[in-house]
Amino acid sequence: MPTSDSDSFDALMAVAMAASRADEANRAIEGFQRASAVQPNAALPQFMLGAEFAALGDMSQAETAFANATRLAPDFPMARYQLGLLQFSSGRAAVALLTWQPLLELPQTDPLPHFIQGFAALAQDQFDEALAHYEHGLTLNTTNAALSGDIQKVIDGIRSLKHSTVPSDSAADVPEDSSAHILLANYQQQGHAH
Repeated sequence: MPTSDSDSFDALMAVAMAASRADEANRAIEGFQRASAVQPNAALPQFMLGAEFAALGDMSQAETAFANATRLAPDFPMARYQLGLLQFSSGRAAVALLTWQPLLELPQTDPLPHFIQGFAALAQDQFDEALAHYEHGLTLNTTNAALSGDIQKVIDGIRSLKHSTVPSDSAADVPEDSSAHILLANYQQQGHAH
């Protein structure tokens, strides 16, 4: 059965992208799902579904969609990055670091390896090292302002945490993974995907 022009992959993606820009999440999700059904091997609709679900706070669906995008296009860096970020922000740093591993092979002129090294340092509470990696990555990121904004929030969180640290006597009262959880709580609440 031939498809009409309005049911073509490009037309469905255009309508879904317009709905996404207009903050019409349900219409965008429906459009991306239809586009994915038309071209099941296309990673972009899955990536965009992940972004929509994350914006709605449905992190389980977002993770599934980002995982699908990464499976369909293993060399789609932002899909892999977002999948790892969801994993990291849900307290699964080791899984995130494995997800991110291929991104460390990107050229050192790409910001993503530096951001990932920052998260690896953050997972070990090496705040100064994390800051250095994040800040270096920010200087390299000239194309994705939203990504820089998210990393800047993490930097601000680290600086705030460093300035309000408790004396070492009381450190035992603070859970080991609390810093990473506090710093990435914004991600879960706001559902960023860039």
